[in-house]
Amino acid sequence: MNNQKSAYAAALALAITSAVPLALMLAPVAATAQSVVVQNPPAGVLSLSAQASAEVPQDVVDITMFYEQEASDPSSLTATLNQRADAALQKAKGVAGVTARTGAFSIYPSTDRDGRISAWRGRTEVQLESHDFAAASKLAGDLSSVMQVGNVSFSLSPEAQRAAEQKLTNQAIASFRQQASASAQAFGYSSYSIREVNVGHNGIAPRPVMMMAARAMNADAKAAPPMPLEGGTSTVTVNVSGSVQMK
Repeated sequence: MNNQKSAYAAALALAITSAVPLALMLAPVAATAQSVVVQNPPAGVLSLSAQASAEVPQDVVDITMFYEQEASDPSSLTATLNQRADAALQKAKGVAGVTARTGAFSIYPSTDRDGRISAWRGRTEVQLESHDFAAASKLAGDLSSVMQVGNVSFSLSPEAQRAAEQKLTNQAIASFRQQASASAQAFGYSSYSIREVNVGHNGIAPRPVMMMAARAMNADAKAAPPMPLEGGTSTVTVNVSGSVQMK
C-alpha cells in the first residue's frame, strides 16, 4: 500500500511540474492577441488646401410693390386690397422677361384709447422679379398708379452661380496641383500622386443693394418714369482640400 501511495504522489508531482511550462507558454499568446498595433502614417504624405473666389455681378432684381388701405370693417378692406393686387398682376401679364407674383398680405385692427377697435388697416404686396433690369423698372413705373414701390433688392441667379463655381473650381484645382508640385520639390521629391481630394462650394456671400422708395403716392397719378437700377456683387468661393503622396 505504501508503495502505491508513493507511486501516485510521484505521478501527481510530475503532472503539476509538466503543467507549469505549458501555462507559461500559453500566457504570452493570449496577451499578444489582445494588444492593439498602431501603424505610423506613410512617409511623404502632405495635406494641402486651395481656394478660389470671385465677385460676381448680381443678375436678378426683385421689386416689391405694395398698397395700404384703412377701412371700417375687414371684409370691405380685404376686397379693396385684393382688387389692387389683381389690377397690378393683370397689368404685369404679358410683360416679357418679368415675373409677377402675389406677395405678403396682412390685415390688422387699430384701437382707440379705450382699447376698442376703431378701424382696420391692411397691406398687400406684389413681387416683380427679372433678369432684365430695364423691363422691371419700366413695369414698376407703369404700376405706380395702382401700387407703390416698397423696396428693390438684387441677387445672384442659380445659373450665374453655377457658371462661376465651374470656372472657380478649375482655378482652385490648378492651384492645388501647383502647391503639390512645388511642395514635393521643396521636400526633395520629384513627383507626387493624389491620395484624396475634396471640392466644396461655400454659400454665397451677397453684397446687397437695396433701394427704398418713397411711400407717398397720388392715386390719380400717371405712370412714373423708370428708375435707374444697378445691382451689386456676390462673392462665390470654391475650396479644394486633400492629401498627396510625394514620390
